[in-house]
Amino acid sequence: MLIGGYLMAGGANAINMWFDRDIDTRMARTRLRPIASGRVSPAAGLAFGISLGAAAFALFWLRVNPLSAWLALAGLLFYVFIYTVWLKRRTEQNIVIGGAAGAFPPLVGWAAMTGRIDLAAVYLFAIIFYWTPPHFWALALIKQADYARAGIPMMPVVRGEARTKYEMLVYTLMLLPLTVMPTFFGALGPFYLVAAVLLGARLLWYCVRLMRERSVTPVAWQMYRYSLLYLALLFAAMGVDRALPWSRAATAAERVIILGGNDGPGAGVSEAAVTPAGATAAAAEAAGPEAGPETALPAAEHVHH
Repeated sequence: MLIGGYLMAGGANAINMWFDRDIDTRMARTRLRPIASGRVSPAAGLAFGISLGAAAFALFWLRVNPLSAWLALAGLLFYVFIYTVWLKRRTEQNIVIGGAAGAFPPLVGWAAMTGRIDLAAVYLFAIIFYWTPPHFWALALIKQADYARAGIPMMPVVRGEARTKYEMLVYTLMLLPLTVMPTFFGALGPFYLVAAVLLGARLLWYCVRLMRERSVTPVAWQMYRYSLLYLALLFAAMGVDRALPWSRAATAAERVIILGGNDGPGAGVSEAAVTPAGATAAAAEAAGPEAGPETALPAAEHVHH
């Protein structure tokens, strides 16, 4: 599963670099990428990306289960066609809608371990989806001159710094209640609840500090770096919570199965053994970041933009 996740994320980013080779040369942070710098030809880069994606799909299909294979492929296709090709150069909402690509890894990991997608997996998807805008816009505030030079309509370029900071606060306020919801339907317990509240309070504090600043200051960098730590610690808290003696796995009657069933290779895995963090870890690691679309499957161009 780890190898398949790395291959699929690598394939998505290689194809992204092939498509964006024209604008990558205009940005300081991307001009040294292999295709943009001329170290790899565009044709070779595209062939490499497609090959990695095909190999990953085959590996998931043959060694894990078909559901995880289709979800991993869907993440690649969404990142390449919806985010990179369609949204990135057309709208300031690119990172919002395209952020779904970075949220696919939890679905892939959950399907790989259980052979299905249920409500808990959807919550993990939603957490990364709503985390992406404040995370990536913090970086976009700092790199807005780069994006303007490349003609990419990131939020700070199109709407300005004040509007971007306001939007970051709005998405953070939507994210924080979402992170505690798994405790209310039995997927996670009190340890995770406390961790989610404390980690979220710190993220909100950075948002408020950033809004009070009249210009882009080191606070934006601090928030960007903390947002990476925030997500890692949040998922780690899920794993720790499920490993504690008083942790309780959701019963079959409590699970809301959305996709798949109990016939995949992972179906025999005990529900107690499938922690949210464990189910997510392989795919999330493979994602690495632009943790927005670029931030997760590819966690999105962090392998990013």
